[in-house]
Amino acid sequence: MAHPMVVTKSSKSVSSISEAGSETVLGTYSTQELYRELLTRFNEDPDRDGLLQTPSRVEKSMAFLTKGYTQNATQILRGAMFDVDYDEMVIVKDVEMFSLCEHHMLPFFGRVHVAYIPNGKVIGLSKIPRLIEVFARRLQVQERLTRQVADAIQEAIEPRGVGVVIEARHMCMMMRGVEKQQSTTVTSAMVGCFREQQTRSEFLSLVRQPSGNSL
Repeated sequence: MAHPMVVTKSSKSVSSISEAGSETVLGTYSTQELYRELLTRFNEDPDRDGLLQTPSRVEKSMAFLTKGYTQNATQILRGAMFDVDYDEMVIVKDVEMFSLCEHHMLPFFGRVHVAYIPNGKVIGLSKIPRLIEVFARRLQVQERLTRQVADAIQEAIEPRGVGVVIEARHMCMMMRGVEKQQSTTVTSAMVGCFREQQTRSEFLSLVRQPSGNSL
């Protein structure tokens, strides 16, 4: 049987919520009230000075970290597509990425490398980091995030191919569980001509080259 939910509404008395009606009743409480209850469940005092504003801060923080659910990747890309007579590889690499693991809601972070070979259209360069952010600002797993970025570009401009590589470190492995501090997870998604060995190898070779500070 599930643990009964106990919610404290500001300074009002604590009321128990039965399992049968918990979903309906919980909907009447604000997000901040629910975070306040979680603090109580952690054996903390939500009324102490350092925690008084914590429910408000966490609500704003989570709204920012999950704002990708309200954004449309296709609209972002189609707002900056251009006809260009160019058919060589375009690479945007070392894009910083931060997301939340959907299993433990702990951060994972790293770098994203994106490449595509145009087929008559290119995407405004700033839109690729924005696209990554749309999918990263959701509860994620790295494998899905990698595929979503590749599929969104393929759908928007139908290039000859798309390649995406993500290198990330996961706090759910570093802070808890196996507690391995130096492990890195690498995922890739190859679409179209990027499945061909020559194109794949060229992309991965360019990604591995140090960026340096020559520009």
